[in-house]
Amino acid sequence: MKVLQFTIPVPHDHTIIVQQDIMPYFYPHLHRHEEIQITWVQQGEGTLIADNNMHTFKSNEIFWLGANQPHMFKSDPSYFLPKSELEIQALVLFFNPHGPLAALFNLPEMLNVKRFLQQNPNGFKIPVEKAEEISTKMMLIHEHIGIEQMIHFMDLLRLISSIESLGALSEGSRPKLYSENEGLRMSNIYNFIIQEFEKPITLEDAANKAHMTPHAFCRYFKKHTGHTFLSFLNEVRINEACKKLTNESPIGIAQVAYSCGFNSITNFNRIFKRIKGKSPSEYLEEFFK
Repeated sequence: MKVLQFTIPVPHDHTIIVQQDIMPYFYPHLHRHEEIQITWVQQGEGTLIADNNMHTFKSNEIFWLGANQPHMFKSDPSYFLPKSELEIQALVLFFNPHGPLAALFNLPEMLNVKRFLQQNPNGFKIPVEKAEEISTKMMLIHEHIGIEQMIHFMDLLRLISSIESLGALSEGSRPKLYSENEGLRMSNIYNFIIQEFEKPITLEDAANKAHMTPHAFCRYFKKHTGHTFLSFLNEVRINEACKKLTNESPIGIAQVAYSCGFNSITNFNRIFKRIKGKSPSEYLEEFFK
């Protein structure tokens, strides 16, 4: 699978890569790499695509992405406006459990951690109640070098592997493998949908963006994502609706529905319940509890 295969530059004297990102927006293309990635979103919000599942993200959230797991942190459309002064900040750790670190993970004392890595190939989000503790440890890794950094790294793995009931970022088998060109095409389609979701976009609009006929696009999109175009579009819209409903300055449910591209409250409520398993009002009540 070539989804913009990345090769993370590894200095000869490091096995753990620490990267501090401060940019106008997150890298906007679907990609993967051999290294496991731990991303602490220090500032920013948007949609994380992991394999072909979507998750909203916001500041002070931490995500673990598995080795070779296709992913993209897609910043909200506001970050791409011509005069936007917004920026994202993230602290990212990369490590390859099959590289020089393999000998470490093969030690009997590391058996539980090795098993944890094997059981979580599809990534997960760090529970909110653990985020502060994990981010503090990540900062210590960032601030140290040599054996001190390795000690903090092993302690980080100890902490994370002790967390119970982690929900995977994606479920089941991954979609059919596709080439690098197809990876670029899928990335462009994702970007188009995520940036235009609040507008009345149609199947024909998306097909034109991919330079395909609607019929060919339907088969292509389903083959590579497991979603129909409409189901994917609805998930993007409902994810955005959840962010707006729980915003610090909340607006009414009807206003949220229309601002996310739905043309009727009835349709919004029906699709929201199908995707989230509860009505918008039930979702709000549970969230604020």
